Amino acid sequence: MNHVDSLEKEMTVSIDPRREECFYENVKTGQVIDIEYQVIDGGQGEIDISFHLAAPSGRIVISETKKPENAHRIEATEDGDYRMCWDNTFSNFNSKTVFFELIIESEDDEDRDPWDLDLENFDGFNPEELYDMKIQDIQDAVGRVRSHLAKVRHIQDTLRAFEARDRNIAESNFVRVNYWSIVQICVMLIVGLIQVIMLRSLFDDKSRVHRFWKNTLGLR
Repeated sequence: MNHVDSLEKEMTVSIDPRREECFYENVKTGQVIDIEYQVIDGGQGEIDISFHLAAPSGRIVISETKKPENAHRIEATEDGDYRMCWDNTFSNFNSKTVFFELIIESEDDEDRDPWDLDLENFDGFNPEELYDMKIQDIQDAVGRVRSHLAKVRHIQDTLRAFEARDRNIAESNFVRVNYWSIVQICVMLIVGLIQVIMLRSLFDDKSRVHRFWKNTLGLR
């Protein structure tokens, strides 16, 4: 990938059991890597995933195991492709759906106050000169507004991912409760039927169950 001053990506991936998915992104020294992820769906209540971030040299920068979600912000100290991996090898049966968002930006862009208009810089200018703005100034202002809107969208995407995860958990619990409720009802019906048959057999001399109990008691 070619180097860019800023980058923003978001993706939802499905990671099969006993598999690991990795993604690469080119980063320059001094740029800030902002990575946030969360598991929005998993089987049988397993809402967790292992994650690690490796530098181009292979050095592990971040490593964590079985986390439902997390966010990291680091400054790159090497030029090259950084590797981000989500590991589901510890799960034998359940696939995981992971939402993540990656933002790469320069530290200078983060430190700059987009609304800081230093009026002292305009000392010595007359009103006509103040209105003589360059197109580049307008483009810079629009770029700063765009950056703030991107952060707002990032927050909205994060909240949407939380909502999707909570909905998946609720639906999974709903299916599980219904399943075991049906099993319990069936067991109760079978036990009740057996009890009725046994009680009736006690008063029916021709019943095979009655003869069975009679022979069994006779042996004792």
